[in-house]
Amino acid sequence: MNLRAYWRFLVVARHFLPLLVAYARDRKRFFVVGSSRRVTPEQRRKRAQQLLDSLLTLGPTFIKLGQILSTRPDVLPPEYIEEFSKLQDRVPPADWDEARVVIEDELGSVDDRFDEFETEAISGASLGQVYLAEVDGEKVAVKIRRPGIETLVEADLRVVRWSLPLLMYFIDDSRSFSLETLADEFSKTIREEMDYQREGRMLTEIRENFRDNDRICIPKVKESHSTQRVLTMEYVPGTKINDIDSLDAGGIDRTELAETLQRAYLQMIIDDGVFHADPHPGNLAVQDDGTLVFYDFGMSGRVDPFVQDKIIDFYAAVADQDIDAILDALIEMGTLSPEADRQVMGDVMELAIADARGEDIEQYRVQQIIQQVEDTIYEFPLRLPANLALVLRVATVVEGVCVTLDEDFDFIGVATDYLREEGYLAEGVRNFIEDRATEVSDATRSAVRIPPKLESALDRVEREDFRVQADIEDSDGLLATMTKRLILGMLLASTLFSTAFLYTQASLPATGVGIAGTVGLSLALWWSFRTKKAVRAKPQFTRQSMREQDRESPGGLNTSFGEDTDDAYSGD
Repeated sequence: MNLRAYWRFLVVARHFLPLLVAYARDRKRFFVVGSSRRVTPEQRRKRAQQLLDSLLTLGPTFIKLGQILSTRPDVLPPEYIEEFSKLQDRVPPADWDEARVVIEDELGSVDDRFDEFETEAISGASLGQVYLAEVDGEKVAVKIRRPGIETLVEADLRVVRWSLPLLMYFIDDSRSFSLETLADEFSKTIREEMDYQREGRMLTEIRENFRDNDRICIPKVKESHSTQRVLTMEYVPGTKINDIDSLDAGGIDRTELAETLQRAYLQMIIDDGVFHADPHPGNLAVQDDGTLVFYDFGMSGRVDPFVQDKIIDFYAAVADQDIDAILDALIEMGTLSPEADRQVMGDVMELAIADARGEDIEQYRVQQIIQQVEDTIYEFPLRLPANLALVLRVATVVEGVCVTLDEDFDFIGVATDYLREEGYLAEGVRNFIEDRATEVSDATRSAVRIPPKLESALDRVEREDFRVQADIEDSDGLLATMTKRLILGMLLASTLFSTAFLYTQASLPATGVGIAGTVGLSLALWWSFRTKKAVRAKPQFTRQSMREQDRESPGGLNTSFGEDTDDAYSGD
């Protein structure tokens, strides 16, 4: 294992090192000194494409890593997110003879355990492959872990861990938190995805939560034919959710389907606390009567009660368009730094809400907000704790699927209706009243305590025994910079006088030394006045820009989704 990991480390380094060097030069033009380089969106997109090719070359583990990175805007710029969202996890299935060994090691003879078994896989991906079979007259889908994948994944996970300290050297301090949580999340997620017993338990639990919902269908697990490396499920055919032409031909109401999808995830995250975490189009299908089918529960997760409460607070604040409450909820969840500029973040949230509601956003308004954040775009105070990373993935991918079904879909309206129906908004009103009552009580106590303290302070002023101590906070180092410039200016003035005196009274070498000192101080003073070039960004992900890209791209919105058929199946 160690030898394989060492070899993989060298292979990975060969692919990633040129990009890391380029990124280091972006921060310091000459590595050690020099200002940062301005990197254009076109340059970032070119690098993203190179990195995408490297991930595909490195194989299953890194394909999965790229898919997780595609949902982490706190780690990568928009161009990388957009390119990585195209990652396809389709690889040729392993030979049947190798797959048969896995089945027979886990279940026994294929001929004895199955009535029929089709030896050609209906889907093949990096971690597993799916076959059609029949058990007791019932059609089933048999999911088999890819032969030998465990050794490769464990070696690659060691490489990722070994690479983390090196990556920390090249990235900003503001991104180190997100990168560490990403590494933890990735190791946990990929191991869980290979454990088919866990997947079976999660699938069964979520299926039970929707047992009374006739708009949702989740396959049933065949316990007698399932182990840690083999999962046998009821076979449920359907049309892929992004096959718009087939849905329209079947008379499916796409707006209603999008609402069913969002409501299902609101129930999973807010009410149930356990959710399907990989809702890309390859894992969602639609039956002829409009029933929504979920496949592949390998990537699934749980939400703890605290996060559930904060998500409810967040949605309630969004429904009321209460920007301060939105920011408070984000801070309490740990996704926003408490030191964030609330004015700037408030403007960003206001723009995001308008976009989510499908409102047309005036371009000057977008540019105005971008101007506010352009100097700190890579140090933006958003971050993703590990317990929220999968939730963000779900929100991002579900939004993409819903927009594909209905480009004017009102996410906030559907969420508001759901919260109101479940009684959460009423609870929010009660909490608001309780909070205001607490504030009134605190204000009353303060009104009683303040007069004696004020009288004491005035007495000290009258006795001339009142002193004020002030500390100057200079977090941006402006005072130090001004002092440095003042000293350099004074030194430059003195050296100019000295050089002029030497020129008239002393020898040429002495004058040369004076000139050299003057030039050096002049350069130092000039350098202190240089400012870093602002990083300018263009709006990438407003719904308005997505529509414009859709009109320009012949493939439409569907081109943005990777056809990740990892262990999913459909009836197309």
